[in-house]
Amino acid sequence: MTTVALQRMPRKRQRVQILNNAPCKMILHESTEKHETSSYSEEQKPKISKYFQNPGIHLLSEFYNQPCTELAKSFLGQVLVRKLPDGTELRGRIVETESYLGGDDEASHSRGGKRTERNVAMYMKPGTIYVYQIYGIYFCMNVSSQGDGAAVLLRSLEPLEGLDIMRNFRNGRRNEKAKPLKETELCNGPSKLCQALDINKSYDRKDLTNDQDTWIEAGSKILDEDIVSCSRIGIGNAGEWTKKPLRFYIKGNKYVSVRDKYAEANKTFQNTSPDCHAKNNFNTLK
Repeated sequence: MTTVALQRMPRKRQRVQILNNAPCKMILHESTEKHETSSYSEEQKPKISKYFQNPGIHLLSEFYNQPCTELAKSFLGQVLVRKLPDGTELRGRIVETESYLGGDDEASHSRGGKRTERNVAMYMKPGTIYVYQIYGIYFCMNVSSQGDGAAVLLRSLEPLEGLDIMRNFRNGRRNEKAKPLKETELCNGPSKLCQALDINKSYDRKDLTNDQDTWIEAGSKILDEDIVSCSRIGIGNAGEWTKKPLRFYIKGNKYVSVRDKYAEANKTFQNTSPDCHAKNNFNTLK
């Protein structure tokens, strides 16, 4: 429509026409699904972090369709949601991730273009869940990104909603004589995260953009200066890939599995951090 034709319209119609012609690209949508009624009484309602405000907005395909390292950073601050059979929702803010870049990455399950029944989710559309088992008993949750065989490992969460239930799930796998879990210990490791949210191999290959039990909601934007980059945890003989700074976490967040003080003090860090590799990975997984 020409400017002259628009000017001849009544003002009300002008505003409507302008709004109709305005470009709008959405990558988020607000959930319209009604939450099922929980079976908990007022006294039994799951504990919610005082810092949490649920925006109820799901991340869509465009968000996941990013290069692996960019997606790993973008995940920081977003909220992972797990809906239980009774309708109760568990939530945790993603505070730590690792990127695995596919064929060239010697530390990746898809190194050399390897494709098996186990890792096929890494080759599926961005936003697909990849769950694998370690030590025969623990699970780790990843999300596919752009690039063949590329995926992001979700390493740690800051628990936001349903903390008591998370603690019960974790306690079910621990020795009865073990010390009570602190809030910071509920999800500070990839397998702890899966235990706390009761995520297992059955979630492998699910699509986060349309799954009814697991999804990721928009959270807070984390600035680049608040993102620490350092080498990944528990990487053995992977040559130069052992040292690459492909782990990302929110600086100063107490829910991170392993802090790298060297990397925090040196934002231009590109080499191996002695602090990061001095710690054994096994304790962050149990």
